Amino acid sequence: MAKKFRGIFPALVTPFAGGTLSETVDLDAFKGNIGVLNSIGLSGYVVLGSTGECVSLTPGESLALLRTAKTAAAPGKLVIAGTGQESTLQTIEFTNAAARLGIDAALVRPPSYFKAKMSREALRRHYLAVADAAEVPVIVYNIPQNTGVTIDPSLVVELAAHPNIAGLKESSGSVSYLEEVVAHVPKDFSYLVGSGYVILPALVLGASGAILAVANAAPAQCVGIYELFQAGKIEDAARLQLGVAPLNKAVMDTASPGSNTPCAERARTAGSSGRRSSPSTTRDARISTPS
Repeated sequence: MAKKFRGIFPALVTPFAGGTLSETVDLDAFKGNIGVLNSIGLSGYVVLGSTGECVSLTPGESLALLRTAKTAAAPGKLVIAGTGQESTLQTIEFTNAAARLGIDAALVRPPSYFKAKMSREALRRHYLAVADAAEVPVIVYNIPQNTGVTIDPSLVVELAAHPNIAGLKESSGSVSYLEEVVAHVPKDFSYLVGSGYVILPALVLGASGAILAVANAAPAQCVGIYELFQAGKIEDAARLQLGVAPLNKAVMDTASPGSNTPCAERARTAGSSGRRSSPSTTRDARISTPS
């Protein structure tokens, strides 16, 4: 069976409007951003990921963003929703609420508030219960730099046997992690790297694509790396990868918790200082998308 989740997916930013204490989700700007990105060869969009400030949004705002994404996405573009919550029950309920809006998969981060209790067995039970109950395919999300919880590669291999666990987004950027997983999972399991630094190395080693914050800022370049790799033009892909690396560094170094402006600054899309815990100045960036 072919992998369903292949290619490049931007982890969409969530634009905000209003002051620090009254910011609201700007659905018009969000829809406009997707309209710009529709013209590029992206495989789809990830909504409510880390770049989209999922943990800062209300359930109503989150569902509104998903409805807007489904409406704005061009035909054939997949919509993946971040649905992880702090309990198994909450995760299942929100995943299936998102499923009823027509999403194509749920990206599920591990619970992390009680991170000291998130043993391998606790994570195994959590993901299997979510996969059993979810009405859409589940993509496991390993992002230890944000959650403080690392999902062991051997557990990913075990979970990959579940018929409703379709893939992994691995955001640590560890090539050795990839090597411990890709050789031991079913052929239709999608390994999606989450670091713009290692798009090409990951593809060479067997990844099926990437979910990237930097794909908001440099979507054409990220897609170019994937397409050149698929065409066997590795040296050309390597030159693009070397060009994307400093952009990825700028995005990751400049971005702070609750700030999505750096992801939008190089694209013809709207960004903002986001929903923050401290005052900041909101900016909107609309410049030409890099070719």
